Order: sequence, then structure tokens, then C-alpha cells
Amino acid sequence: MATYPQTRPRLVRPYAVPRARPETGEASMIEILVLYYSRNGSTAELARQACRGVESVAGAAAKLRTVPPVSAENERPAKLVPMTGAPYATLEDLRHAQGLLLGSPTRFGNMAAPLKYFLDSTSSLWVSGALAGKPAGVFTSTQTHHGGQEATLLSMMLPLLHHGMYLVGLPYTERALHQTRSGGTPYGASHVAGSEDESALTEDERALAQALGKRVASLAVRLGET
Repeated sequence: MATYPQTRPRLVRPYAVPRARPETGEASMIEILVLYYSRNGSTAELARQACRGVESVAGAAAKLRTVPPVSAENERPAKLVPMTGAPYATLEDLRHAQGLLLGSPTRFGNMAAPLKYFLDSTSSLWVSGALAGKPAGVFTSTQTHHGGQEATLLSMMLPLLHHGMYLVGLPYTERALHQTRSGGTPYGASHVAGSEDESALTEDERALAQALGKRVASLAVRLGET
């Protein structure tokens, strides 16, 4: 089973509005883990836009994390801390988050191996029910319009259903879902990179990624109030 580094401090934006814990009166934030794997930057950019959507919700904060690449030679990442970008995720990051946004490029209509490798290590969270009742959304990037986006999004949903999470999609009340000419699906946010593997998102793709982050965070805040 994979071994991951120790947890790091969560990302809390200074402009996010804290909520008060009824039992203590202390300020608390609803933390949404934005977890992704990216090779060429497209999925990472979707993750950053999802973070913006999360932090547009009062009382919610985004925690951006990635997973290391995997190889047949070992079960540990070559470097425990990446040289650039988001830190690697730990099981504790997942355990303590009140919501999840999960992203991966497509690999023949499926999530990429590094993300599945991480999810395959979450058996202890399944046994304890740590993720049950928490909201989650998914996002992906492909090179072409017909590159398996919806199949990839569904592949990421399956382990989340086994964990008992509430899946959040994108309804057609989102205007960008009607007008997009590239990425964007009811199953989750997406990006079409094109033949030159362009990581820059269109305006509609950015809007939908932010909308997904906002929807997950809004539901998490409501659930936290019950």
C-alpha cells in the first residue's frame, strides 16, 4: 500500500469568512480538498479555478493538493515533496476535509493511474466511514472533444460512491453549460486541450470549474450547519 508524507497546514485565504462553532464560539472554516493529478497543466488549472469557486463561498476554504506519479519499480514517490506546485495529499487531508473536488486527465476513458493509486490506498477511510455524507465533484481534461471526458468523470465517481459521498454535478441552469464550445459537462467540469495540448482554459471552462467548486462548497457549508 502506498505511503504518503505527513500532513501539511491547510490553505486558508485571508478573505474567507469564518463560521463560529456553536459549542465553543471559536471561528472555524469548512475545508474543501481540491485533489488532482496533472501532467501538462490543464487539470491543474481546472483545480485552481475550482479553488476560486470554493473560496467565493462564505465560510469555506480550499486546500489544494496533488498526488505523485507512480512507477512499477516502487510504491513510494521518488520525492516526498514536489519541487513545484501543490503538496502531495495524505489520507489525513482527505479524512479532515468537509468536501472533495477530484480531478484527473483521461487515460483511455479512465482516471490516470496516480490518482487511482491514491484512491486505492483509502481502505481505512472506507472502513471508518470517514467520507460518508460529504459532498464531492469531479473534473477532467482531454486532448479532443471525444477523448473520453464523461467516462473519465464517471470513473472518478465510482470510488466516491463506495465511500458514501454526495456527488455534485453541473446543472443546465449554469449558462456556460449551454454556450460552451469546448469543455463542460453535467457530470463535472472539463477542458479540451486541443492538438497542441493547450492548458489555457476558455471563459466558459473557467466559469464551470468555478461553479462546480462553489456548488460543492455551498453544500458542505449547509451540511455543516445541521
